[in-house]
Amino acid sequence: MLKKNFTRDNLTKSINKNVGLSKNLSSNIVDDFFESIITSIIKNKKLKITSFGTFIVRTKKERIGRNPKTKVETKIRSRQVVTFKPSLMLKKKI
Repeated sequence: MLKKNFTRDNLTKSINKNVGLSKNLSSNIVDDFFESIITSIIKNKKLKITSFGTFIVRTKKERIGRNPKTKVETKIRSRQVVTFKPSLMLKKKI
């Protein structure tokens, strides 16, 4: 199966083609959009985009993990991760 990722460049080209903005301006819009998302998640620990989904910062507890190759147990530190929960509208479209 061929796996193709949708990249920032693909998004920039799509904005350029569909809206008619220059590639440079389209690239700035994409960069600013992602920077706004990151800033909001860091500041508020939660970001809800209506009809798309919710990003939530979750704290994972410290635990013992095991290397599957060597079977050596090691301590995995507690950390924060970002999770995504899609909206019902997004789920229906998929």
